[in-house]
Amino acid sequence: MQALQQRESSREFSDLDIELQDLSDLCWAAWGINRSESGKRTAPSSRNFMEIELYVVLKQGVYIYDAVKHQLSLTLEGDFRHLTGTQTYVSTAPLNFVFVADLGKRGLTKAEDLTDTHLLSSWANAGFMSQNIYLVCASKNMATVVRALIDRESFSKILNLSSLQKVILAQTVGYKP
Repeated sequence: MQALQQRESSREFSDLDIELQDLSDLCWAAWGINRSESGKRTAPSSRNFMEIELYVVLKQGVYIYDAVKHQLSLTLEGDFRHLTGTQTYVSTAPLNFVFVADLGKRGLTKAEDLTDTHLLSSWANAGFMSQNIYLVCASKNMATVVRALIDRESFSKILNLSSLQKVILAQTVGYKP
């Protein structure tokens, strides 16, 4: 109840790097496995497709979160934070999450078969993950804001995402100034 009471959006962030334990907690809360016997996650996923991929964008590079191993795998080296949003603070905040739907995990094989219904479920699933991040941030007195304004085309191109991988939302996280 206390975390819900303190949950808020903030667009002001310290430039301090995120501590590894905080990064670990945020990734696990967003999309970690909380039931090892079934492999189910901390956030619900419609029809258990688990199509959302959690990208972690730091100044050192872009990583993808591997929930099974609870670790980050480097996808691209370099500072690409500026591609995670159109707002100025995204390029200096220490952490940006990008939620990407891999619609192949929903059974699609061609991008032209994509409908709004496929994306609606992915938007909801990303929203559940985002709320978990909000609650961790509230409990740790950190700042966060979820965003839909993303340079989707540039982010997809730099990461070489397929036509079935769609950028859904981004979320900026950092310590309060």
